[in-house]
Parts: sequence; C-alpha cells; structure tokens
Amino acid sequence: MNVSHLNTLVIQHGLLAIFLLMALESCCIPIASEVVMPLAGFLAFRHLLGFWPAVAVATLANVAGSLIAYAIGNYAGRAFVLRYGRYVGLTPRHLDRAERWFDRFGEATVFFGRMVPAVRTFVSLPAGFARMPLARFVLFSLFGSFVWNLALVYGGYQLNKHWQVLADHVKPFTYVGAAILVAALLWFWLRRRSDQRAE
Repeated sequence: MNVSHLNTLVIQHGLLAIFLLMALESCCIPIASEVVMPLAGFLAFRHLLGFWPAVAVATLANVAGSLIAYAIGNYAGRAFVLRYGRYVGLTPRHLDRAERWFDRFGEATVFFGRMVPAVRTFVSLPAGFARMPLARFVLFSLFGSFVWNLALVYGGYQLNKHWQVLADHVKPFTYVGAAILVAALLWFWLRRRSDQRAE
C-alpha cells in the first residue's frame, strides 16, 4: 500500500483506519507506521484527531495484531510461515532478521524490536516459535508499541507545529541539491556527446 493510500485512509477514517493499519502491521503485513502515525500527529495538531486517542488506539491495535502473529508462530510453526509468508510480503530474510534479534536479545526483543523498522513487523513470529510466556509477550508488546507510537505521533505533531521554521532551513539545501542535479545531468550529456563523436 503506497503512501497516498495510507494518507487517504487515515484522513477519511481516523481512528478506525489507524486501528486497522496498525493491527495489520503487527500481523506481518508490511505497512509503514512511520507514515501512518506521524500523519496522526499532524491531524492531532489540526484538532482533527485526538493526540492520546491516536496513541492508545495504535498501541492496542499493535497488541491485537501481534497476538495473531504470535499464535501463528506458536501453533503453525516456522515451516508454515516460510511457505505462506510470501503472500503477504514476508521473505526468509525478514524472518531470519527477526529471529537473529530474538536469539541475541531474548524476550527483550519483543520490547525493543517494536522500535526497529522491519523487525517490528515480524518480531512476534519468533516469540511464538519460542513459546514465550503469553503474559510477558503482551506486556512487552504493549510497552514497546506505546513508546514507538508516542514518538511518531509526537514527531508528526511537532513537525507540523514548526513546519515553517523547518521549511525555511531546508530551502537552501533544496537549491543546492537542484544545482548539483543540473550539473550532473549536464556532465552526463557532455560526456555522452564526446563518446558519440569518438565513435
């Protein structure tokens, strides 16, 4: 799902869209919370959405989606996940990365992994494979998701609050970038003409 579709869903359906998208993300569907939750912060600044309700709904959704992924890992196992994961964009590389984190940091991965892009989407699977105690899994998922969602919503809120200041600081870099791009294109064109003459 691309960024414009995510934006449209959140703007049109508010908390319902946030719950659905964040539950899917924690259920191994690659949806970027880095897009959804800062937008929620933007809408909160505009008084179109409540700040704390957005954080709470996203966190509960993450826990709900995580429980589904945990159950799949616990009851279906690794072979099932590898066989059917490709239909939702889960590759062996994704799963290997999540498992390496879990092997290295143990159950704490469920907390810290919630704040790591890509790992957060799939971290519940190795927890399910390892049959991590459910109460600790829910607790770590809750706190990790809360910290992540709070940071993203707050970031979106502050970005909108200071948008003009940011825009003023970024504008000079935009001009420099444009100048570099023009110079690179000109160099490429001149080199190509030189090569054609040499032939």
